Amino acid sequence: MSQDPIFAPSDFVAVLNQTLDYAYPNVLIRGEVAEFRIRKNRWVYFKLVDSTASVSFFGTVQQLSHEVKEGMLFQVRGFPRLHQLYGFSIQVQFMQPVGEGSIKKSADILIEKLKKEGLFDASHKKFVEVPPRRIGLITSVESAAYHDVIKILNQRWGGLSIELIDVHVQGESAQSDIIDALYTFEQQSTPPDAVLITRGGGSAEDLSVFSSEPVTRAVASCSIPTVVAIGHETDVSLAELAADMRASTPSNAAELLVPDRKDVRQYLQQSQETLRLYSHRVLGSQRDELVEQRKQLDMLVLSCLDWHKTNLNRMKQIIMALDPNVLLQRGYSVIRDEAGQVIRSGAMLQKEDLLAIQFSDADVNALVQSVHKRSKK
Repeated sequence: MSQDPIFAPSDFVAVLNQTLDYAYPNVLIRGEVAEFRIRKNRWVYFKLVDSTASVSFFGTVQQLSHEVKEGMLFQVRGFPRLHQLYGFSIQVQFMQPVGEGSIKKSADILIEKLKKEGLFDASHKKFVEVPPRRIGLITSVESAAYHDVIKILNQRWGGLSIELIDVHVQGESAQSDIIDALYTFEQQSTPPDAVLITRGGGSAEDLSVFSSEPVTRAVASCSIPTVVAIGHETDVSLAELAADMRASTPSNAAELLVPDRKDVRQYLQQSQETLRLYSHRVLGSQRDELVEQRKQLDMLVLSCLDWHKTNLNRMKQIIMALDPNVLLQRGYSVIRDEAGQVIRSGAMLQKEDLLAIQFSDADVNALVQSVHKRSKK
């Protein structure tokens, strides 16, 4: 008769964990959240329950990509572990809400939290250059969204530099893929002018990664202008609200990023014709104004010349009136002494002074025989 092995408690824990590592390296469990609590702002404890059983889980706050409340339906991936002191639990690797109700409730809680932080405020939005010369595209290369975006960008504008980072857009690796792609574009020596994150439609579970807190915060904090287009027109993710520009669909994102060449060409032609007519009208108006100004200038010049001519004649008359020769012709004379000094008063003369008298038609020398001074009255 074989004897059952006897384990020490620590040995049993080690052996069981080895068995679990081999048989169940990780498990995926779906259930309602119960007894959810956070300790020391670091450790997370909760249970997933159904109508007949419950399973304990253990993780860290960094693994909470979505808001969690008791009663919500969550899907959690982790690996089973028997702890030496705390018993059996599943150590969390990844978790996300499932079911439209739980996903919406988680998103509603998160959106209120982020609104209070101002994460969605218009003042935080960066300007998106249209059209960008270089676009960083984050999506799945196998998706219809990728092909739609490339097709419309080339049809409407063309000649763009588009750099693709192929990522998972749903599932457990989608979150880290998208965040890593944003970081990669930011770290480039010459980052793109805009980053477009997009995927087509899907179920609430498929799109839930774009309403996760880490992805939403990564989009909001990206140093490059971001454009996010997720799902159909009725789908609204938190990443779209955090983006600098939101598009309703992948096709709409391409349309917002680049204008249609035909429309631009037509606009330029219309602008050219409008400019031609405007310049013709302005030049005609300026030409008429110059003609009128020239007439006014001619009149001003003639008026100025007439004034100067009249003033010149008046000055001429004054000069002629003050001309000594004119006075001499009227009977006046100029008397000078021997030194040539003009005699302005009889008081300046004495007997025997020799004088030079200037008439209009002759010069006469005279000798003063006597001076009779008048008494002042």
